[in-house]
Amino acid sequence: MAEVIDVMIVEDDDAVRDGLRFLINGSEGFSCIAACSSAEEALVEVTKHQPQVVLMDINLPGMNGIECVVGIKNSFPDIQVMMLTVFDNADEIFKSLAAGATGYLLKKTPPAKLLEAIADLMSGGSPMSGEIARKVVQTFAKPVNRQFPESMLTPREEEILFYLSKGYLYKEIASALFISIETVRTHIRKIYHKLQVRTRTEALLRCMKTIKFRALLICAAAGLQGQ
Repeated sequence: MAEVIDVMIVEDDDAVRDGLRFLINGSEGFSCIAACSSAEEALVEVTKHQPQVVLMDINLPGMNGIECVVGIKNSFPDIQVMMLTVFDNADEIFKSLAAGATGYLLKKTPPAKLLEAIADLMSGGSPMSGEIARKVVQTFAKPVNRQFPESMLTPREEEILFYLSKGYLYKEIASALFISIETVRTHIRKIYHKLQVRTRTEALLRCMKTIKFRALLICAAAGLQGQ
């Protein structure tokens, strides 16, 4: 018997949420194990059900979808999150990727394509709507007004920030770079000081302003190794 993909929906529009639940439960190989109308509810339900895939809207009452992605990935890094939204602007796309989303689809995506994208996500892919993929490429190609020079961070600090963007724990970064955990902590303290931030998410969002780190985020989202 083929493995069934467990999906959780986070969507505040009742009609859209019910439609997605009907589609997933009515399709072979997929099961909707939870459907939430808010990010706050989702953070509770994800602990109970631990789905394999979460379909996440951005514009939610209270906490928004991007903030919810951060909460999910901090507790359950192996859960795959795909944004399913009407927003197609570069800021929302990159914020979602920095938060830990692995895919980004627009709500107008045909049902068959949505199911295909969920399966692709579970196979290690990073599905994006065609318009979103083009937006990523176009944004990357444009000159960027830097809020700070890239030279503020050393090559090693940029490398550590890249691993943070992929969700690595301190001990995993230390192992990957053959350095001690305390050395990792020291580098991260310096990164936060230079960027004038206090958290991993703030650091990643801050560094999206640079061309180089946008490239790293794209690599991270695609599951590629940074060069």
